[in-house]
Amino acid sequence: MENLNLDFSQTVHIDTEQQPWLPSPMQGVERKPLARQQQESGHATSIVRYLPGARFKRHLHPLGEEILVLSGTFSDEHGNYGPGSYIRNPPGSAHAPFSEQGCTLFVKLNQFDKQDSASVRIDTQTTLWQPGQGGLQVMPLHDYAGQHTALVKWPAGERFLSHKHFGGEEILVLSGCFEDEHGSYNAMSWLRSPHLSQHQPFVQQDTIIFVKVGHLPVS
Repeated sequence: MENLNLDFSQTVHIDTEQQPWLPSPMQGVERKPLARQQQESGHATSIVRYLPGARFKRHLHPLGEEILVLSGTFSDEHGNYGPGSYIRNPPGSAHAPFSEQGCTLFVKLNQFDKQDSASVRIDTQTTLWQPGQGGLQVMPLHDYAGQHTALVKWPAGERFLSHKHFGGEEILVLSGCFEDEHGSYNAMSWLRSPHLSQHQPFVQQDTIIFVKVGHLPVS
């Protein structure tokens, strides 16, 4: 597979529901690549599906792994993680993941700062929301050196101020429909906006997004 969506100066929008599942090197594990380097061990952002009983060989994360469990139960030798689980495995970590009943994940590989050594496990189904700007509610997941990861809950009719993204912004729409002056993005849409991009987002229905800011190249 050729390099995919690695020009971080460009805005990318993918409706992942319309993308085909592609095989991975491990039988029973399929994926929808969103951004990736050619090699299996490089930068990658994907939707990943484990069929029931699928197992991945023990492998190393040279520059970390970030997972949001979208459905089913994801497991490794350290535990079981149900829908809504947020997992960060730091650079140099390793595990042998599997899923007895099957699961679907949002996965980001080899994109951490080498010094970002936090191991994170958050059950977003039981974690309390915090008040954000306007009617927004926010669930912080991880912060490091100007990079911020969170879930954001938008009530129907909420509009946000026009703003720029220093270090870019990346969004996975988990439910509802996220909108801005550039378009409408249904559930399971993935958006990546470059450094200093600008927009004025809003929603017309209750919407929840996974969002990362400040993590993309600034040059």
